[in-house]
Amino acid sequence: MKTELLFLLLTAVLTGLLWIPVVVGYVLSRGLLKAEDYKVAPTSPLPAWVNRANRAHVNAVENFAQFAAVVLVAQLVGVSTYVTECCAVIYFIARAAHAVVHISGAGFLMARTILFTIGWIAFITYAVVVLQKAF
Repeated sequence: MKTELLFLLLTAVLTGLLWIPVVVGYVLSRGLLKAEDYKVAPTSPLPAWVNRANRAHVNAVENFAQFAAVVLVAQLVGVSTYVTECCAVIYFIARAAHAVVHISGAGFLMARTILFTIGWIAFITYAVVVLQKAF
């Protein structure tokens, strides 16, 4: 398996697993769901970390599609370089670290914003390389 596809797979797994802290937080805070909870969502406040976990998951989902599209297009047109490999690795590491920092609530040195930006730059660099090589 090419490095880019491996890290796309790992990013998909990470994104798919990020809902688990949210569900655990809901259960710890509100108990197991009851039948009426499916009709009207509970409105009792959740701990801050549960809200952060939910936002981390939503952010991961929102950013996954474009990364996946670029990786898959690159594979379809046969673009795989040292730069695309590095971008895929950096993107995954940045997204994983972003999720940890987001859920933990650590606000030192704007870490969450910096990690998001690193992942975004890796994505943009990857896309530019694919566009340059494909045409």
